Amino acid sequence: MNDQDGRAAELMPLNSRFVLGMRTDSTSYADTITRVLKWASGAESRYICVANVHVTMESYDCPEYRGIVNGADLVTPDGMPLVWALRLFGLSKATQVRGPSLTESMIERAAALGVPVGFYGGAPAVLDLLVKTCERRFPNLRTVYAYAPPFRQLTAEEDAAIVKDINASGAAILFVGLGCPKQERWMATHRGSVNAVMLGVGAAFDFLSGVKPEAPRWMQGAGLEWVFRLATEPRRLWFRYLYHNPRFVVLLARQYLKSTPQ
Repeated sequence: MNDQDGRAAELMPLNSRFVLGMRTDSTSYADTITRVLKWASGAESRYICVANVHVTMESYDCPEYRGIVNGADLVTPDGMPLVWALRLFGLSKATQVRGPSLTESMIERAAALGVPVGFYGGAPAVLDLLVKTCERRFPNLRTVYAYAPPFRQLTAEEDAAIVKDINASGAAILFVGLGCPKQERWMATHRGSVNAVMLGVGAAFDFLSGVKPEAPRWMQGAGLEWVFRLATEPRRLWFRYLYHNPRFVVLLARQYLKSTPQ
């Protein structure tokens, strides 16, 4: 390993802000990938949260969950509203680090460097399609683990077997697609037992496999990705967006007014 592959580079301190009590780091795709590769090179057990308004509001409503997110090794601003919040609170150079885009870039870099990766989560058919799609796009990708757990609480024996399989596979980076808030809880519980860097990437499995469409880039950059997702999955997502988004705006405005000298 050397400085040129990005894994031995010195990590610079990050600037962070607490948005509605949730820590959010001002990072970038390049910075995040550098950190992941450095941690992965030492088989460090770490976890990264990719945060949007949904994660923020779940964190606001649940102190236990907020502690999990704030305890992550890195919290990236997945949604533009969090980028705007960071800029509002003084981090003018804050940029977006979307889960699907980060996953794609991370997979590309891992394939180029021969870093073994694993996937945990999603439905079996989606996971199978995801792995095939990634290996077709990146022929050098070393996918050493892929498992779609059942949609129920695992027994202690099942969980122990999963941890054993992940570690035995040699996966240095594990993409976790269980959705918020389940994936953050899973990663926090398994930090210290899973010998890999865990990235909670939410709906990235669905997008990268092609099962669900992604919002156009202009909508992503304008903070309107939620509108596209609501239009494509109204029955599943209407409550999340119509409940959380207005509250986020009001509460963020309140936090800003309280932080501004009178």
